[in-house]
Amino acid sequence: MTPIPEKIAAAVGALESPASAWLYDPAAATARLAAVRAAMPEWTVLYAMKACANPAVLAAACAAADGVECASGGELAAARAAGARRLAFSGPAKTPADLAAAAASPVPLCVHAESIRELDLLAANGFTGPVALRVNRGRALPGTHQMTGAPTPFGMDEQAIAAAVARALDLGLDLAGFHLHAVSNCLDAAAYAAHVLDALSWSHQAAAGRFALRYVNVGGGLGADPRGPVLDLDALATKLGPAPARYRGAGVELVVEPGRYLAAAAGWYAAEVVDVKTVAGQAFAIVRGGTHHFRLPAAWGYAHPFTVVPGPRDAAVLADVEVRVCGELCTPRDVLNGGQRVAAIGVGDRLVFANAGAYGWEISHDRFLGHPGPDMVVID
Repeated sequence: MTPIPEKIAAAVGALESPASAWLYDPAAATARLAAVRAAMPEWTVLYAMKACANPAVLAAACAAADGVECASGGELAAARAAGARRLAFSGPAKTPADLAAAAASPVPLCVHAESIRELDLLAANGFTGPVALRVNRGRALPGTHQMTGAPTPFGMDEQAIAAAVARALDLGLDLAGFHLHAVSNCLDAAAYAAHVLDALSWSHQAAAGRFALRYVNVGGGLGADPRGPVLDLDALATKLGPAPARYRGAGVELVVEPGRYLAAAAGWYAAEVVDVKTVAGQAFAIVRGGTHHFRLPAAWGYAHPFTVVPGPRDAAVLADVEVRVCGELCTPRDVLNGGQRVAAIGVGDRLVFANAGAYGWEISHDRFLGHPGPDMVVID
């Protein structure tokens, strides 16, 4: 279990009962961003806001990162409003309205084109910003979500890139390079470095003789597992070696898009125990909240570690027990942790789930059953 910082524990203790809340510390995200910069000094760092769009975290990322990577028209608007100095627009389902909004953006913007259709729509809307072709190529990387190495709806086949390059140039678009996002949540520094070096080499070869390469975006994927382990940035820097500096020196902008790595440590989910009981030999703690506020454990099928912050315990208490933490929804799949040993747990205790800031509230389904939403707390 990750120790709870004093400021988080104090904020949890101040919540109104029965507590259910998301707590965010934007400084934790910017500290992670500084670590990425230290390990990858040649790189432009864009924040992938899909990981966490909490306004305070997004504002901090806009101030500290070089820009923001967005995956919808709604994210583009939110990032602009938050003060993003630069935008990248990704995603496989861009609508004509989305691409028209990109063309009209007052903030510098690069579109990661997923198909020739998108190139045609960009030209039709008079887009004058840079365009990068998203390419679905390379071996599958270790991680939780493989974008390449298997048939996925992301990007274009490697074999289709020559035709896409020709189409972009024929349309008069400002073709800058390639987008090669391959995986989410990779914890293997050597494998991730191999992806980066391969992406750089391939991009150089794919552009040679066709257009002047000046942009290679290797995507996100820097791992931060919700149970604690993170990608070793020092090992990544060592494995990358001097190649990034050579490409940067040759006028190619190198871009990385961390989201999970920055946001995971910036968020905690807190839920108050409203009942404890034993059913068929299994101890249960039922909390105010659940997967409609924090869906990731159910979506990934893992047990998210928690820390017990003792409450008044004016009702039943279970001692020295492996407890399953379930939420308030009428479904047996509303499980945040399928079994964790605790010294004691009782009604009124507050359970705090650390390393939860990435893909936590953003992917949850809070409308189910109409329960009240969680409080949103920002730590100064």
